[in-house]
Amino acid sequence: MTRFILRRLLQMIPTLLGVIVITFILFNLVGGSPARMKLGDKALPKALEEFDEQRGYNKPLFWGQTVGTRALADSDFSTGAGAWAELSGAQWRQGVLVVQSNSNWRAPLAFSLREELTYEWRVLWRDAAYAPWQKETLKIGPGVDASSVLREWAAGRSLEFSSIQLRRHVEVPWDSQFVFFLGQLFHLDFGVSSSANEPVIDLLRSGIGPTLALAFPILLLETLISVSLGLWSAYFRDRWPDRVMVLGSVTLMSVNYLVWIIVGQYLLAFRLNWFPIWGFTSWFYLLLPIFIGTFSGLGSSVRFYRTILLDELYRDYVRTAYAKGLTRRRVLFVHVLRNALVPIITQVVLSIPFLYTGSLLLESFFGIPGLGYLSVNAINESDVDVVRAVVVFGSVLYLLTNLLADLCYAWVDPRVKLT
Repeated sequence: MTRFILRRLLQMIPTLLGVIVITFILFNLVGGSPARMKLGDKALPKALEEFDEQRGYNKPLFWGQTVGTRALADSDFSTGAGAWAELSGAQWRQGVLVVQSNSNWRAPLAFSLREELTYEWRVLWRDAAYAPWQKETLKIGPGVDASSVLREWAAGRSLEFSSIQLRRHVEVPWDSQFVFFLGQLFHLDFGVSSSANEPVIDLLRSGIGPTLALAFPILLLETLISVSLGLWSAYFRDRWPDRVMVLGSVTLMSVNYLVWIIVGQYLLAFRLNWFPIWGFTSWFYLLLPIFIGTFSGLGSSVRFYRTILLDELYRDYVRTAYAKGLTRRRVLFVHVLRNALVPIITQVVLSIPFLYTGSLLLESFFGIPGLGYLSVNAINESDVDVVRAVVVFGSVLYLLTNLLADLCYAWVDPRVKLT
């Protein structure tokens, strides 16, 4: 068994790396600027730069020796002069920026560059109309004024520019956002929540307790009740108790989960005052959400367990058991139930990864400060670090529960060999 577990853990590494890469691309590349999402479109460039600096977003994506800076956006003069419109001695015409020889070259920086770092100008220029375009890279040493570098280079010349870019040098090419992200995961450092201003790992620790206190009883009760009702329905198959059970299951499945929450809160908590409506100060506050979560999930669960139990009833070993004179009750509750444990375990174990977010609506409506409630707030607040941590944590938990399912198969079914 030890060799099997080690081999499965090694097999998880490529899958986990794939999940990490996809998560990184979704949150760092496809999703746009996390700083812009959090601080808004009207945030000052310096505030955006500081946000990126704190969270490693001001590094190259995967690899690189230079990276852009929010001190100056890339200027493409094909559509206008942009930030360079106020430059003395400059004029935009026909898709180029024409700068006279007497220009004082004050770069329109949004904020001062860091004196300890090295920057560079990248310019696409020509010295006369219809002349060939030339690329030039001008190094800006630590503590050197960026404007003076341009001024000294263009001294005494009238030039036309197609584009001007400002780049910051990176000391180590592999000091990238992806490497920074991997380092965070290795040290279990998921960053700092931009909304709560607390380490994300601390928020996860504080939220896992309330989530398990709510989700684990729901899973346990729903499984026990669903399997029992499935056995009861299979025992009376094609008779009126079975038909009533099927009708009730379909009815429960047809009603939206949100309806049960609203009706339960209004009727049992507000009108009858049997339970508190909101909060999490004692176990009593969990009774109503546990009841709603268990009751609302019975429909699909009973139908599933009834189906797998009925499927077992038509197998050869059941006919053999009846031929030996065993009672229907013994065949169903001893032989059939034992052989149906594999799909039951699959259903239960694969539900474990969703325990920490499966009660998302319940936590939100009842004010339970669990991981589901935390995830909703993080999405509303554009808190990228928290959402990304929840996604990675869920992926790891899903891989581990698949391993747990295989171990449980071997435990309940001697035919399953761990090789």
